[in-house]
Amino acid sequence: MKLLRTILLSAAWLASLPAFALSDDGQQRLQQLQTRWAEINYQLPKAQREAAFEKLGTEAENALKAEPRTPELLIWRGIILSTWAGAKGGMGALGLAKQAKASLEEAMAIDPRALQGSAYTSLGSLYYQVPGWPIGFGDDKRAEKMLLKALEINPDGIDPNYFYGDYLFREKRYAKARGALQRALAAPDRPGRALADKGRRDEVRALLAKVEAELD
Repeated sequence: MKLLRTILLSAAWLASLPAFALSDDGQQRLQQLQTRWAEINYQLPKAQREAAFEKLGTEAENALKAEPRTPELLIWRGIILSTWAGAKGGMGALGLAKQAKASLEEAMAIDPRALQGSAYTSLGSLYYQVPGWPIGFGDDKRAEKMLLKALEINPDGIDPNYFYGDYLFREKRYAKARGALQRALAAPDRPGRALADKGRRDEVRALLAKVEAELD
């Protein structure tokens, strides 16, 4: 009990520390991480992605060392680690997924609305894609809760609508999945994210075709 109390007090102390606003250099690093992530995820052959994401993960760590406790960088470290886990696959990916979860939760504790609630979107996607107990921390109910919170913050965003549509598809709730994916396709372009938007829209269209086939 004493150890648990110490852990809880330490967590509360960490959460009480002030967050830091991104400097101009930090904003540039963030943009570089976003751009490189899209290049790896949507342009590199699958066989090359794991090594590329590993390198990008190191760059995210270095960015956070320069500007710790910035939720935007914590979110992007989480995104990079989670997609690295997806590229790696197998049981070896679970450790990366756990690190991604911790980074996203830290960002949420500092500023849950940072990057239009992207931590909720990414954490929700982890919860429905990672295996459940006793192998991993996956939890479909928590996934939906997180994704709905992301949509509450950013109802017209391409990512929260896409991942909610993907979740609903896996749950065989096809009519609702179609609505979410149609909203994802109608999402406004994001400044400086042209490659990511194109790649995501391609994913949305592919998934929407699967949904329509189930509804026919």
